[in-house]
Amino acid sequence: MIAVLPLEGIPEIEEGDDLAALLEEGAARHGGLQARDVLVVAQKAVSKAEGRVVVLEEIEPSDAAREHAGEGDPRHVEVILRETARVVRSRPPLVIAETRHGFVCASAGVDSSNAPGSGTVVLLPADPDASARSLHERLGVAVIVSDSFGRPFRQGTTDVAIGVAGLAPLLDYRGTRDRVGYELKTTQIAVADEIAGAAELVMGKTDGIPAAIVRGLALEGDGTARDLLMPPDRDLFR
Repeated sequence: MIAVLPLEGIPEIEEGDDLAALLEEGAARHGGLQARDVLVVAQKAVSKAEGRVVVLEEIEPSDAAREHAGEGDPRHVEVILRETARVVRSRPPLVIAETRHGFVCASAGVDSSNAPGSGTVVLLPADPDASARSLHERLGVAVIVSDSFGRPFRQGTTDVAIGVAGLAPLLDYRGTRDRVGYELKTTQIAVADEIAGAAELVMGKTDGIPAAIVRGLALEGDGTARDLLMPPDRDLFR
């Protein structure tokens, strides 16, 4: 049986906080972390602990930011452009961007929701895989750093893995056969994204729950969230 356990009671995360210690305290309310647990941590919690917060009044927008902003806040868009490796599509004030990590997402992951104060925005971690690896090494369980992404041709967002450590993010069924003997040639399951989505069901967006334990899975291997990125030569949306 798979269980998804919210880590409630964790205080608002601030720059410099020992996030691993706070998560361990939260897990103690569920009997502590167990060997096969997967700990899913919201990107905002990681980013705040790492100081990835920008005060908009300190930002001077560029001409490009003013152009992309339309009637929006050009300072916010300037922060987005600084986090962007490539603008994929723009319809002011919306910017779909490829980040330096290789993620294609709205606003390059720059977000004002759940920011620490008015007039601030939160950036993605500089290296989400390294963030996940650090927590994995401290806590001894697999770790996923999750964030909400939209999807082509689908309404709504779902949480996906932007940082992974301690588990293989893809289940590769290529070369195996289904129940009628058909050989699977392309099937890979984005299990890290599925786990992130399951955790989001108990973490929510407004409940102040920054992490969850997904318990009862039997996963092996290792990898990073970069393993989930579509290679450019196979990306039909580029």
